[in-house]
Amino acid sequence: MATTNKKIKLKEPVRIRTKKLADGSESYYLDIYADGKRSYEFLKLYRLPEINARVKEQNKATLAAVETIKSQRIIELTHNKAGLKNTSARSKILLADWMQTFYDDQKRRGVRGVKLLGTVSRLISIYIGKNKVRMGDIDKEFCIGFIRWLQSDYKTSWGNPLSPKSMSDYVGYFSTALNAAVRADIIPENPFMSLTPTERIKVPESKREFLTVDEIKTLIATECPREDVKRAYLFACYCGLRLSDVYALKWKDLSQDGEQWRASVVMQKTTTPIFLPLSGQAVKWLPERGEAKDEENVFEGLIAEPNINKVLAKWTKAAGITKKITYHTSRHTFATMMLTLGADLYTTSKLLGHSNVKTTQIYAKIVDSKKVEAVNLVDNVFD
Repeated sequence: MATTNKKIKLKEPVRIRTKKLADGSESYYLDIYADGKRSYEFLKLYRLPEINARVKEQNKATLAAVETIKSQRIIELTHNKAGLKNTSARSKILLADWMQTFYDDQKRRGVRGVKLLGTVSRLISIYIGKNKVRMGDIDKEFCIGFIRWLQSDYKTSWGNPLSPKSMSDYVGYFSTALNAAVRADIIPENPFMSLTPTERIKVPESKREFLTVDEIKTLIATECPREDVKRAYLFACYCGLRLSDVYALKWKDLSQDGEQWRASVVMQKTTTPIFLPLSGQAVKWLPERGEAKDEENVFEGLIAEPNINKVLAKWTKAAGITKKITYHTSRHTFATMMLTLGADLYTTSKLLGHSNVKTTQIYAKIVDSKKVEAVNLVDNVFD
């Protein structure tokens, strides 16, 4: 029989794919083919438009993480075919050592929330004390015990109990670390996933303070102790940018197409790039550019956030507004104003740079409750 030298190309069981998103970024996912079946795993990791060197480096780190997950999935498939499960040796890794390893990896990749993750590691160390807890020891009972300890025993350095929101955040970051341990084949499953709703921490929906249109008009007509704070705050009321993004906004980020102004922003909190059209009202509160260069900040010399909030407190008091106003209420104001004026939920979500519409739905609930209040005013007139 004749033989050929033609090489047989083996198909990889796991391939990296990307899906283009409307904001210009790409979402990574794995295309997994095993035992004649195809499945997809969306990683919630993204390749961002490379508008600067920092984002380019972040994209490299993200791709490295994706490649690591891909390798882990291939190993898992190989083990499953051979009838192998998680090795007991790896599950003997100390919990404290894994938390440090995970923290170092997240810090290297520039993932947001690293500071909170460090706090979680410290809390876990306090909870376990001198006990040598290994990864294989982490079960449902351990997770419930940690939650109950946060709820009942732990106190802050000021002697106060943790808020439900803080507890939920800490547990969430711990769960994320355990998910990473599952992907690294250190533990077979994340026990937090098996908790019932009654065993989890319940977080009451937070109240989001915002200004009405009439209150904005009142503020505009009221003198503010600092003109730059007034401009920066009202600008955010009309565009929804966070204070961190306002601090970072440079003149080169602003562009004009005919009558329409736009801001190109990589959001500091989420590193999400957004291309934000600016209304005439937003542009109105921008400071005069003068001879400022492209690389200079738009709101040059704006004071630190604690001092901004002190100025806002004096300003709103002078305007007769009794609500507790911080700079972030400008973002809430923009969101509720858009929905009140008839913008749809999806559009408002994109303007805010939310990755999930569910986050924006909180504002929709606020607007709906205001509608109910307005309708019920009829009863006051006719009763």
